[in-house]
Amino acid sequence: MSVSASLDESSVVVEPGGEAELPVQVLNSGTTVEECRFEVVGPCADWTTVEPETLSLYPGATGAAIVKLRPPRSPRTAPGEIPLGLRVVPTSEHSETTVLERGVTVRPFTEVTSELVPRGSNSAWRGRHKVAVDNRGNTPLPVALSARGATERAKMAFEPTELTVPPGEAKFATLRVRPTQRLWRGTPITHPFQAVVTPRTGEGQDPYEPVVLDGTYEQQAILPRWLPRALAAAVLVAALLVGLWYALLRPTVRSAAREAITPQAVESAVKQGDKESGGVQDGQQGGGRQGASGGGGQEGGQDGGSTGPGGGRSRAPSDGSHAEPGEPGGPAAPTSARVQVRDAVGGGAAERTAYTVPDGKSFELTDIVVQNPQGDAGTLVISSDDGQLLNLALENFRDSDYHFVTPIQVAAKGKVTISVSCREVGRPVKAPAPSQCSESLFLGGKISATKSNG
Repeated sequence: MSVSASLDESSVVVEPGGEAELPVQVLNSGTTVEECRFEVVGPCADWTTVEPETLSLYPGATGAAIVKLRPPRSPRTAPGEIPLGLRVVPTSEHSETTVLERGVTVRPFTEVTSELVPRGSNSAWRGRHKVAVDNRGNTPLPVALSARGATERAKMAFEPTELTVPPGEAKFATLRVRPTQRLWRGTPITHPFQAVVTPRTGEGQDPYEPVVLDGTYEQQAILPRWLPRALAAAVLVAALLVGLWYALLRPTVRSAAREAITPQAVESAVKQGDKESGGVQDGQQGGGRQGASGGGGQEGGQDGGSTGPGGGRSRAPSDGSHAEPGEPGGPAAPTSARVQVRDAVGGGAAERTAYTVPDGKSFELTDIVVQNPQGDAGTLVISSDDGQLLNLALENFRDSDYHFVTPIQVAAKGKVTISVSCREVGRPVKAPAPSQCSESLFLGGKISATKSNG
């Protein structure tokens, strides 16, 4: 072999972000001029160079090159002893390549950054912050978390109080700031504080200064400032409405009532009363005669009238019939219905019939009450045979009622249905989580008989 090489035997310790040099000697023991080049192999190859990259040596001459080590200051640069390989390749005879090996020590380093998110919070009850700890060093980093306030009017607590952050990663901890006394009303109080992140370095490493983060928590009043003004405005509006009634509406109603009492209306009412009283007297006389001709039985007992309290008689309708509530010609009878619908998430719409109008009847729908006690999310649709009545988003209400001045007419055999499409099941406060959406519907109105054309 005409070319031989050797590396310096002294120990090499390099810190990430720094630089170290390692000399290499090359001897041409051949009889011709020889040129050789250098190649770095192994884990150090990405951050190691040789200057110059080639040497040209006369027979019996010796040359030197410098191996420069520049490990980057990065979490990917592992600490400890790293193997270094150097190939010395003659250009004339590649088969006579010389490989030199040795170890290089890379030192550990610590670099940590922290951030408080958000820096300022505001609430009537407590402040909630996050502390992010980012390890930019090349070794796992244990840190201790603590907080201190400018005054004793607020208490701070970390969860957790210690973290171990791997190289190149970040971890988070929660910081809660709670006031010692409640503020019911008045000007908000600002509580400044500091979050302290203290790295714990290992043996042989220089101590790292703690990272101090400044933050504030603004304690707001539980009762909002606008509440007294809103109450005063409500009282003022109520007083104005009462004054408006007494000043404008009440005289107008009285005037309309007086104008309705005209001489023609009085005369018409008197004539109508005379006719009714005359009819009653005729009925009583006819009944008496019929009782006398029947052999002196119960006088007037079969005259078509009934005996009322005190011996008087109550008149039946002139056509001999009596109209009950819900019958044709009679008053409408009140009715109501209630139904509950359950639906699972992603299971499609669940539909149920809330009320079916009986044959020969008609339903005047005046009240709709819907309930979402769990706080579910999804869609609720109320429909009749004529189309959709309501289309509601469940997340917008817990209890909601609707009242119609003009009733919604539902014909005989018509149906009022409720359809629920569940998107997310709610969770009541301090109660087990339900497995399905659950909604209720209450209907109110009046039902009456339809009049036949015959």
